Amino acid sequence: MKTKHLLTSLFLFAAAFSLMLTSCKKDPEPLALASLTAGTIDLNGATSPSNVPVNPTIVATFNVEVDPATANATNITMIQDYDDAPIALTITASGKNITIVPQANLGTGTLYQLSFGAGLKSVDALAITPLQRTFTTEGFFAPSGAVAHFTFEDNANDIIGAWDPIAADIIDITYTASRKAAAGKAATFNGTTSLIEIPNGDLLMNANSFSIAFWVKTNSTGKTNGHFVMGLAGWNGIQYEIFGGYDGSKFAIQYQHATGTAAEDMWFPALADLGWQGWTYAKSLTAAEMMAKLKDNWLHVVYTYNAPTKVGTLYFDGVKMKSFDFNLWPTGDAKKGVTGLKYAGLAADKKWALGFIQGRNNRTISDDWADYANPANNHFKGQLDDIRIWHKAIKENEILLMYNSEKP
Repeated sequence: MKTKHLLTSLFLFAAAFSLMLTSCKKDPEPLALASLTAGTIDLNGATSPSNVPVNPTIVATFNVEVDPATANATNITMIQDYDDAPIALTITASGKNITIVPQANLGTGTLYQLSFGAGLKSVDALAITPLQRTFTTEGFFAPSGAVAHFTFEDNANDIIGAWDPIAADIIDITYTASRKAAAGKAATFNGTTSLIEIPNGDLLMNANSFSIAFWVKTNSTGKTNGHFVMGLAGWNGIQYEIFGGYDGSKFAIQYQHATGTAAEDMWFPALADLGWQGWTYAKSLTAAEMMAKLKDNWLHVVYTYNAPTKVGTLYFDGVKMKSFDFNLWPTGDAKKGVTGLKYAGLAADKKWALGFIQGRNNRTISDDWADYANPANNHFKGQLDDIRIWHKAIKENEILLMYNSEKP
């Protein structure tokens, strides 16, 4: 009898202990963000940071373990604030952490919004309350996706790409104060011998859509001729020059079409009009207005070529100056079928020269006026800064944002 009572007591004790354990067990917690960082930068603080690198590795840490299947591009998104463009992300989850890495460099000086949606869940299938965090990347604003950027901070290196010149190809360059303190330094050219030769310029140029942006300031002191600001085999690749009278400037660029290549000028003189083949817009500046931009003045120059629309556009200081459309060439003209930019100079002449129309050696243009060795030729005299190149057509609003961010 005692045995029966003992078994009953043990059973009741076990039942009570089980009930106690059940009542003490905590309910699963909803998923919540505990921290969000990009390296040592807090993205989850009271204020939105403005110094995030353009290639951040972002780590989100949560209060409980995350269901990895829900950590995906549907539930975790990033957009570029000024145009709502989506940013492609690589997303990985492990335990309580999610690592988020943009698949391409972000734009500089740009506001981004990172969002976590309700589809993101814990391993207990409890969803997060949707939330957003914002941050701004470091530096001046510039559109994302540049393939090269030369800042001239005491050197001529490309800070994002593979176009560093060798020391022997940097000749008589000094680095002096740029357009404002925040812009640091600029490369200064003496007008007779200064030169920077960038390697593999053909690869830098060859693209369907293309954009180049840079700051330039001429120095007219003692200068009686024009300025070959830059060139890759001249018009056989790409060149930019400012006329000796400061009454205009031009890009001359080689373009690919179905049967070969052809050169076309983005020529922009004072008192420009629409009387030329393919021109769709020309802002008519007087000679005095043009001189005010081109002579002894910091000027932001942008050229874009949009391959799908076949439109080339020139901007000064964030404002459209001129455009042309290859669709307007006559039927049967090869230029009507232009597909993009294409180097057509000599195979041995692929150095993109800053300060002259082409490189020193193995010259595609053999004329005396295009010989670097003659200091009386149109060597550039002045300063260059923040040369950026994209293999895409950057947008008009991006160009204006860039100018406003970088202007003196």
